[in-house]
Parts: sequence; structure tokens; C-alpha cells
Amino acid sequence: MFGRWLGSRAKPDTAQNNALAAFPVPLTAGMLSCRVLDPVSEPVPQADFVVTDSAGRKIVAGETDPFGNVVATVPAGDYRVGVTADGFTPFHGPVTVTEGGHASLGDVALQVAQPPQLPDPGDWEIEPSHTQIGFTARHIGMARIHGRFNTFAGAVRIADRMEDSAMHVVIDAASIDTNVQMRDDHLRSADFLDIERYPTLEFYSDRFVHRGGTRWGVTGGLTLHGVSRTVTLDTQYLGLGNGLEGETRAACRATTELHREDFTLTWQTMLARGIAVVGPSIKIDMDIQIVPKS
Repeated sequence: MFGRWLGSRAKPDTAQNNALAAFPVPLTAGMLSCRVLDPVSEPVPQADFVVTDSAGRKIVAGETDPFGNVVATVPAGDYRVGVTADGFTPFHGPVTVTEGGHASLGDVALQVAQPPQLPDPGDWEIEPSHTQIGFTARHIGMARIHGRFNTFAGAVRIADRMEDSAMHVVIDAASIDTNVQMRDDHLRSADFLDIERYPTLEFYSDRFVHRGGTRWGVTGGLTLHGVSRTVTLDTQYLGLGNGLEGETRAACRATTELHREDFTLTWQTMLARGIAVVGPSIKIDMDIQIVPKS
């Protein structure tokens, strides 16, 4: 699992040590590092790492760099390092950091994880009470406004070959909810969704693309405000489970980003400092559960 164990130090004449020596470290702190590799010794970029103390509190977290490296400065003490990456089994290991020291875990080799079982072929439907379609918009250049759609329906046809599956989702535009009545009324008006003319949002998938591990891309046409555009849902499949009554469920998370002008949602007003009240893009976040169609 490791090329070097905890507490080992890089050789003084290496370029890595020279770089670390030039890095300012507080007197009561030290450095920890590792390199995350896949089973064929290739670096794993953008793997998630977290360093926790003996009480389980997060001290530092982030992603590996393009070369799979983790370098962090932490107060002296005992820690656990966790590394996760899509398609691999998680890694957890202890490390002790001393004042002014460099604790290196060396090379951490991740193992390929067994992919979760896919849903059985057939007709499935979105289960609304355990599904959320949410969005986030930038407000006055700094704050974020969170909202959701409360009413929607969807069907998924799982094919023998998952890549040939299809999905159709219909959302009631009037069900938009940001927890502020005045704002919701404005969003329903002709300035934005114009629900009198365009009462629904619809998404029809064109293709499912496996991106490795549990990651999929679901591409299709989104019709919003009377305009259709191709969008891709970046999707993480979470696997199968059973509900309280023993029913089979499948779950996933999906995200995408929409640009308002692509759908002619161009209403805007500016503050005195030239800052737009509403940002140009909307982030969509979905937590979805599907059940076999009854």
C-alpha cells in the first residue's frame, strides 16, 4: 500500500525536499504528503482527501493536484488521512506530524472498486417524495439564492445495455420555490419563467455515456421558456437499495449548469455599482431515486 511509511523524510538532496524547505511552516506545525496512484502506478488527479484529528474533526481537505500529490501543513499531532476517488476503494491511514517535521505516506496505491449493480432492465419512475430538483443562482455578485421545484414527474426506461436507456422528466414551472413569496411570484412572471405561456420544463435524454466507475453523462434536450437546448447531466450512480417496505430503489446525483441567455431568460437590472442583481448562470443539483413502475 505504501512506498514509504509514516514519519519518513525526503532525502536532503532531492528537488522535492528543496521545494518543501522553501515553504514557510509555523514553528508548532509540520508537513504531510503523499502521492496517490492507481493500480498501474499512474497518478490519480482530483482525488478527494481529508485529514482528521484524533477526535474526528476535519483539519484540512481538498483534491490531489494533476500529478496525484497531496501536500498540507498542519499543527503537530496524530491524524488520519482519507483518500477517495471515483471507481476506487477508499484509503484510510494514520500519520503523525512532528513540529518542523515532514511526514510522508509515500505512494498510496488505490485499488479498483467493484462497480455498484445497475438497475434491472424495464420501466422505472422517479419517486417524488425522495427526489429533489434544486438550483442555485448568484445574487448581487456575492450571495447565493437556493431554490427547488416541488412538482415533477419522470420515467426512465432501463435498457439491456445501459447506454441505450432513456429518460423523460416534466417539471411544473409554477412549483418553483425559493422560500420567499415575492421572489417566487417574480420568477413565475413574464420576466423569467412566464408560466402562463410555458407551464412546464421538459427533459428528454438522447444518450447515456459511461465515464468510468460510477460516473455517467446523460445528454439530452431541455426545453425551458419555450427554447430547447442540449445539456449534459454529470451523474454519479449511487447503486441499488431497499425502502422501508422492501421495495427496490436506485439512486443517483446529477448536476449541470445552465446559462440564462441560452433560454432567453434575459431579465436583468443593475445596482448602482454596476453589479448585476442576478448572475448569468444557474447551477442545477438533483438527488434522484427511481422505483420500478407499478
